[in-house]
Amino acid sequence: MSQRIIAVAGIGYVGLSNAILLSQNNSVRALDVKPERVRMLNARQSPIIDREVEDFLAHKDLDLVATTDVEEAFAGSDFIIIATPTDYDPDAHHFDTTTVEAVAAQAVAINPAATIIIKSTVPVGFTEKLAADLGSDRIIFSPEFLREGHALQDNLYPSRIIVGAKTEAAREFADLLTEGAAAKDVDVLLTGSSEAEAVKLFANTYLAMRVAFFNELDSYAMSSGLETRDIIAGVCLDPRIGNHYNNPSFGYGGYCLPKDTKQLLANYSNVPQNLIAAVVEANHTRKDFIADQIIARAPKTVGIYRLVMKAGSDNFRQSSIQGIMKRIKAKGITVIVYEPTLDAPDFFASEVLHDLDEFKARADLILANRLTPEIGDVGDRVFTRDLFGQD
Repeated sequence: MSQRIIAVAGIGYVGLSNAILLSQNNSVRALDVKPERVRMLNARQSPIIDREVEDFLAHKDLDLVATTDVEEAFAGSDFIIIATPTDYDPDAHHFDTTTVEAVAAQAVAINPAATIIIKSTVPVGFTEKLAADLGSDRIIFSPEFLREGHALQDNLYPSRIIVGAKTEAAREFADLLTEGAAAKDVDVLLTGSSEAEAVKLFANTYLAMRVAFFNELDSYAMSSGLETRDIIAGVCLDPRIGNHYNNPSFGYGGYCLPKDTKQLLANYSNVPQNLIAAVVEANHTRKDFIADQIIARAPKTVGIYRLVMKAGSDNFRQSSIQGIMKRIKAKGITVIVYEPTLDAPDFFASEVLHDLDEFKARADLILANRLTPEIGDVGDRVFTRDLFGQD
């Protein structure tokens, strides 16, 4: 396949992993509004915590340049990938797609011949409407299925590649992703843009449903004095259920699951449903239950061991443990935080400590959504639902 010029707007988990993957065989220009991210990438330093990203930047021969100049990034590019944030707006009950719309408009204005690939998660029907609004037939949605801390790994070994169009450009983009992947024989699906958008939202809602199911199983077992681990083991011996994605937690969180479940529910505004609303509500119920368990122990000072959702990640946006913090603080319990990736004296008015020994000494009870050997010496004061030591 001939080398292509590809622009990637947004150097977050999605954008950076795609930029690195594609720059193995193509010329890639990464665009970001944050000069520090651009500086780091041009110095071959990763702006995110991701072991494979760090390794590729340090050791691979990549045709990759970062810039803050939109014209420089977009002019002459064959493909323009948009991977900017689309946070969920709780007031509008909708993803905030402002940045995607703005970047797409710039792309069409600067380079109308380029094929625009939206990687940001958007509502069902968004891409079709955006294409009509901009008068372009070259805008495609392609969902991303990445784990935090393993973004490049999941692009190198993708579970599937889905592109929301059945055009020659869509097939070529799928081929570019396949060419960069280390895995062979990757399943590829070309479908409509709205169908591809629905795949993303339904897939993440299913995962959230599975998390919620095992969390509610755990809530029942805790309330009934039963051994959660044995029940889960027995349930998951059924091959139709499988022994995966079954580790209890304080609730689902992170970049995708909270906002994607709410967006899918909003898409059901005129469609009868019960299950999707239950998945969203189950997460609130789980946090209430966990908070009540902690409050019942009457601790004076609760220590939050890590805000991040998963091991090997630096993301704590919408992490479930934050919901627990709010609930127990409302009962007058003092909360302190140990989060080495957070360079701040406090987090939502809770003191942040960077000395682990001091943190351990001051906390009566330590909450850990996921366990690590670092707190093994104070296991008698740790409250967790991490039964299997996996994400």
